[in-house]
Amino acid sequence: MKKKIKYTDAPASISSSIRSSKTVEDFLPPPNKLVLKEDNSRVTIVLSKKSISFFKEESKRSGVPYQTMIKKVLDLYTEHYAHK
Repeated sequence: MKKKIKYTDAPASISSSIRSSKTVEDFLPPPNKLVLKEDNSRVTIVLSKKSISFFKEESKRSGVPYQTMIKKVLDLYTEHYAHK
């Protein structure tokens, strides 16, 4: 049987920090509210090789699919100009 750890043997600074710590209420939404399903449409589009290369390189760096990045750029553009 393993020897039990006595947490009372912690250094004074750690013990003091633990005793003076505060509990923070959960502020995150539940998982089903984190990502909302969007109403999407599938399209075929012809883009320049330069643009595709750029997004594919950025995709490798960030780990975000390049189509998702292109969609976000278009969504931001739409949000900016649709309300003017």
